[in-house]
Amino acid sequence: MTPRPVTPESRAGALALLAMSDGAAPSGQQWTVSTASDEFTVCEVGGTLRSWVHDGREVLAGFDPQDPILAGRGQQLLPWPNRIRDGRYVVGGVERQLPLTEVGLGNASHGLVRWVPWSVVDLGEASLTVGTTLRPQPGWDWTLALTTTYAVSRPGLSVTTVATNLSDTSAPFGGGWHPYVAIGDAAVENVRLTLPAAEYAVVDDRLLPVGVEPVDASVDSGPGTDFRAGREIGTKRLDTAYTGLVGDDDGRWRVRVDVPEGPSHVVWGEVAAFPWVQVFTGKAEADQPAPHGIAVEPMTCPADAFNSGRDLVMLEPGQSWTGTWGIEAPVWS
Repeated sequence: MTPRPVTPESRAGALALLAMSDGAAPSGQQWTVSTASDEFTVCEVGGTLRSWVHDGREVLAGFDPQDPILAGRGQQLLPWPNRIRDGRYVVGGVERQLPLTEVGLGNASHGLVRWVPWSVVDLGEASLTVGTTLRPQPGWDWTLALTTTYAVSRPGLSVTTVATNLSDTSAPFGGGWHPYVAIGDAAVENVRLTLPAAEYAVVDDRLLPVGVEPVDASVDSGPGTDFRAGREIGTKRLDTAYTGLVGDDDGRWRVRVDVPEGPSHVVWGEVAAFPWVQVFTGKAEADQPAPHGIAVEPMTCPADAFNSGRDLVMLEPGQSWTGTWGIEAPVWS
């Protein structure tokens, strides 16, 4: 089923039109906003960014509405990104146990809102705001109001999330977002990556951090190699969290993904809000199901921050966190 495009003459009429999309799809209702140059679709399950078409070309390696969400494509990872060791952590002297959602490695993975329904909060001619309320549940004792606004303009797509603590005690908070930029049929080893990061997280066999080290200029040193000057990814595959990010004059870091004979993608994030970015090339391999893409994931903190405390946000009662990241309109070679 092709999602119904939205070109609202009035907000009320547009919201009524949005509600007509197919809620029987695995990812729920499909909310599509169209402008002269852009069309993007957000789905009900997880408030997930499923697709973004710019000037008639798909920017993301997303998924079809009749398919389930796999490999985190376009998902929001709240209230923590990545993994929590054993699903166990202590806040305020109280130990809590989360369900283990990455059973093979014994971790609680990627937060609590990936599979819950989100709803439309507001709609503009080129923007859509979705929201949900995260309630207490096993291993999680707080209530957070969450909204995310997706907006397009000629410079590209921006994504702004607000998290507000509605509880009467301090709540731990972290966030990650999981967009894949499309690389088409290009060989991943020939894709050029430019990443302004000075450090990376060293992980154990459960993909949990055991330290942070400077990036290494040697291309033979492993996945923590230095991409600051830009180079082809080569034979080293990445599932790596980077920090020590350097922003431009506007306070944003930019990760550039140049696809041979294809698009040049730029994913950006506010340095103050997102001191980490994860790069994952596992779904860019030729033997993986299409569409092929490289995940460039803005993150507020590294894996297991609920235990390490590294860059963990503690939201006081009534306090809000706001962060914006985005993807520039791609340039095609």
